[in-house]
Amino acid sequence: MSLSSPRFRFARLLLLAVPTAVLVACGGGGDGGSAASFWPNSGTGTPPPATTPPTTPPDVPDDGDALRNAPWVEGVFRTASLYKDRCAAPRTGTDPDGKPFADKTGRTLDENNWLRAWTNDTYLWYDEVPDLDPARYATADYFDLLKTYAVTPSGRDKDQFHFTYTTEEWNALSRAGTSVGFGAAWAFLSASPPRDLRVAYVEPGSPAATTGLGLRRGTKLLEVNGIDLVTNNTPEDIDALNAAIFSPVPGKPTRFIVVDAGNSTPREITLAAAPVISAPVQNVGSFPNSLGHTVGYLQFNDHIGTAELQLKAAIEYLRAQRATELVVDLRYNGGGYLDLASQLGFMVAGETQTRGKTFETVRFNNKHTERDPVTGNTLAPTPFWATTLGFLSPIDPPLPLPSLDLRRVYVLTGPDTCSASEAFINGLRGIDIDVVQIGDTTCGKPYGFYPEDNCGTTYFSVQFQGVNARGFGDYPDGIVPTCFVPDDFSRALGDPQEARLAAALAHQVSGACPAAPAGRLAKRAVAGPAAPLLHKPEGLRNRILRPR
Repeated sequence: MSLSSPRFRFARLLLLAVPTAVLVACGGGGDGGSAASFWPNSGTGTPPPATTPPTTPPDVPDDGDALRNAPWVEGVFRTASLYKDRCAAPRTGTDPDGKPFADKTGRTLDENNWLRAWTNDTYLWYDEVPDLDPARYATADYFDLLKTYAVTPSGRDKDQFHFTYTTEEWNALSRAGTSVGFGAAWAFLSASPPRDLRVAYVEPGSPAATTGLGLRRGTKLLEVNGIDLVTNNTPEDIDALNAAIFSPVPGKPTRFIVVDAGNSTPREITLAAAPVISAPVQNVGSFPNSLGHTVGYLQFNDHIGTAELQLKAAIEYLRAQRATELVVDLRYNGGGYLDLASQLGFMVAGETQTRGKTFETVRFNNKHTERDPVTGNTLAPTPFWATTLGFLSPIDPPLPLPSLDLRRVYVLTGPDTCSASEAFINGLRGIDIDVVQIGDTTCGKPYGFYPEDNCGTTYFSVQFQGVNARGFGDYPDGIVPTCFVPDDFSRALGDPQEARLAAALAHQVSGACPAAPAGRLAKRAVAGPAAPLLHKPEGLRNRILRPR
């Protein structure tokens, strides 16, 4: 299992409570356990020698391509196409579009050589990547090392966005937001004892929404299968907690002890994990503010394919309600397709304010200043898309998108507001739309990538930085809100009395922010994000381009 995989990253959150351990064993969900040393991203270190060389591959007949079989020479790079789709374990059958897989018989070394060449060609910081002998590493371990180890001015890793999926998992997630779980989005208020793990929201129709009394926003998790989540600190029990919560086996019952927000009496609920389909747009509604203006609200959780028509329907509804103010709740939206952020930007601002203007321009590395390294197309800015693009299936002819024609929009944010969600804020500000940001500082991901499949693994390695129409895109430590307001787990999302939404409604009337919690700004500057961190698949926390 790749150390950069989504399962490893999320499992590590609970491991923060065990300073003597260096790697959490993953289990459940068919992923199996793993044991290997973890090399932290220090920003100054040198990669250690490989300790687990790949299994000797079967002999592959020489196809006459001497370049492909030439030995590694440090600093000498060949084209990635020499090694593309040459797989140690080639797939058979067809992809979701019905096309035969392109896999050919190859070896681990071919897969590693492809990663090395692809990284050197398209990685944004290719000249900061150590050039390591591809023959000395298993493929997953090799990919983990093909990145920069520099840090931002605040000391964060410059590249925090290096990860993989199996291609099958990525196709399910990106097309329909499908993943195996209980349907509860978990938020860590504290990842070390005494731990505090809450439900941020629940997917409609999921086990968490339909089993017994279900789970709801603000519910606190106390025990899992008899293991105390709050204080237990043994490595074995932490492994079991991680597996049960974050890598559940489909159909296997899991027993939770929880306490609901506003209640002091624990209760028991048993859930069985199942494939859960994300509903990216939820809680669409309207209500008056104290000036009598109609305020539209929508909770937008993921920039995935199914969101396109859901966003269109939401704005059509709010337009029919004659909404003159809009609150877009992005506090848990980690990103996804950049084109969806552009479409939502158009639906907020409308034709007159976006015509002929740039939503975002992507900048690749200095090898690719004129053409896109993936599509080969001449580089051109992403406009504010005014029609449907057909994320799930072609829509011919494209449908015009509705708009509210606003000059001001309120956006609710937090440390889980990432990438494409940040592009929505930055893109609108680039054309002088007043974006009033309520909540907490965003995660800081002005970067993105194209998903790249090779031999059944889909790789994500930073390939571009996005800038708005003013040329601004420098926020690696996040976008600071207009008003700092803590997340409020005591009320449902979309409730006008929920703290962040209430602050937005008050600001519409007075133009003033509520008082920030004592010590909030100082704590932020010293310790980084103090707000809850959401457990969410890494593929839903980034800015992703679709080849066009």
